[in-house]
Amino acid sequence: MKPLDGNVALISGTAGGMGRAAAVEFAAQGAAVVGCDIDEEGAAQTVELVTSAGGRITSLAPIDLTSEEDAAAWVAHGVATYGGVDALYNNASIARVGHFDELTLDGWRFAMTYELDLVFISTKAAWPALIKRGGGVVINVASVAAKLGARFVHQHAHGAAKGGVLAFTKHLVVSGAPHRIRAVSISPGMILTSATRPVVGDPDGPGGTLLAGIPSGRFGEPEEVARLAAFLASDAAAYVNGADIAIDGGVTAVAP
Repeated sequence: MKPLDGNVALISGTAGGMGRAAAVEFAAQGAAVVGCDIDEEGAAQTVELVTSAGGRITSLAPIDLTSEEDAAAWVAHGVATYGGVDALYNNASIARVGHFDELTLDGWRFAMTYELDLVFISTKAAWPALIKRGGGVVINVASVAAKLGARFVHQHAHGAAKGGVLAFTKHLVVSGAPHRIRAVSISPGMILTSATRPVVGDPDGPGGTLLAGIPSGRFGEPEEVARLAAFLASDAAAYVNGADIAIDGGVTAVAP
């Protein structure tokens, strides 16, 4: 038996990065994965990766989870394909960062839409399926930016949106309790993805300063976040509810 045998996991943003790693990991641990992304080509590549390794996955792309109709279609596709939903992993988001004096109201609203609203919309869409299943788990991706300011790049809108994800998760605990639905969040630090590698790899960039501030002495990998998420989706984490788990190499545990 594998830890996630018999489970159906909705994972958003599976075209690359932490979402792709999660799709691969959840499938390897026995789950049937229901992926989605706005990037059709990347999502298809993830399907190929999972199926070539013997895993089960279906995917819808392009899907925009800021649309209630698209989110509902994604959930319905998963239920129709695999018969239900046991886990919702709200991984997808699009960040906007930059100096505060350059942050516009449109930029602020973009961050709220693509980092907070889509978590609410996806969760609302999946909620009836989780209830019908007799319980499950919602795993939300927050960020260390919800707890700490960053000198290397200003993240006012990003941090505020992810702070909303943290608060939303806590309130989901109350709503989910009567239905045996758990809610947890993950707060990654600097994880090496296609978006972050150019930043930390730039010899004139902030990579060295960032690395010096990480007690573990290295940046994180998407697969490490995926393994944490898969654990939280498993029965082994049945008593983990309402927690936010930092996966940041110790950054939020020490004073600067």
